[in-house]
Amino acid sequence: MSGERVPAHARDPTAPGCLHSWLVPSELTSAVQVDDLVIRYGKAPRAVEAVTGLSMVAPTGRITAVLGPNGAGKTSTVEACEGLRRPAAGRIRVLGRDPRLEAADLHSRVGVMLQAGGVPGGATSAQVLAHAARLYAHPRDVDELAASLGIDRLGRTPFRRLSGGEQQRVKLALALVGRPELVFLDEPTSGLDPQSRLAVWDLLRGLRTAGISVLMTTHQMDEATTLADHVVIVDGGKAVAAGDPDTLTGGATDRAVRFRARGLDLEALRAELPDGTEVVREADGSIRVTGTIDAELLASLTVWCASRGVMPEELSVSGPSLEDVFLRLTGRDLR
Repeated sequence: MSGERVPAHARDPTAPGCLHSWLVPSELTSAVQVDDLVIRYGKAPRAVEAVTGLSMVAPTGRITAVLGPNGAGKTSTVEACEGLRRPAAGRIRVLGRDPRLEAADLHSRVGVMLQAGGVPGGATSAQVLAHAARLYAHPRDVDELAASLGIDRLGRTPFRRLSGGEQQRVKLALALVGRPELVFLDEPTSGLDPQSRLAVWDLLRGLRTAGISVLMTTHQMDEATTLADHVVIVDGGKAVAAGDPDTLTGGATDRAVRFRARGLDLEALRAELPDGTEVVREADGSIRVTGTIDAELLASLTVWCASRGVMPEELSVSGPSLEDVFLRLTGRDLR
């Protein structure tokens, strides 16, 4: 092996002890670039425009999370990037290639995890994973990959009889077995238990460390906040915001005070605080105070509680979360 160059995709980016001394060779700053994408369903005059001029990028070697309400156009956009859906208009480049016209050049470089379908229901996870590995010149070790996702214990159970979370892990393994430079993941942790979810998070971090680009959709704001280097928020078929999580949340001026207290009269507290201050009880029982949060308001709050013998527990002051920004941009109405 002396003097022989080992291809990037022939190394295991998440193997224990790997020093991650290599990066996927690419001069591209964007693994995915979408410009003015339009996707329609149906025929005129009843055609529905699901994506209406969407533009976005997914930086190379980073995790990009695409967020949006149901029906916002996320999956349609990702399917177009995967070459599975024909756009009505716009331009898409995946690793510098057109995903439909140059699909053959991308098959060995891109991994795809579909939201539904793609796996024969009667085959076992071992069978489909072994079959997929044979399609690549330098696949990952199937046994190690299966063990890292906890699907090595599924035995001879057909795919259709697996739980939703188990099926998700099998589909994720199929997306990674070929050592792709870019991975498309549609809600990769949907239906997973906490242990499996954390295992997937660790795996995705390993991919990023190895310089592999990840573009994922998710409805879980904590997942996007924890994992994503770049976030794109989609609503109404367009990208309405983009940036890293800190930038998206730091641009807002509203802050919140959160605390827990028993037997608190919310109406009385609300009357004591300045106009424009909102006081609500959250679903988890905590109390959230929003508005112009400054030292004076915080003092008024604690003095009012002390005068009534109320101990505000777990009191904290924080800026808006990614979920707060998401709801502000997309609204609270059900879709």
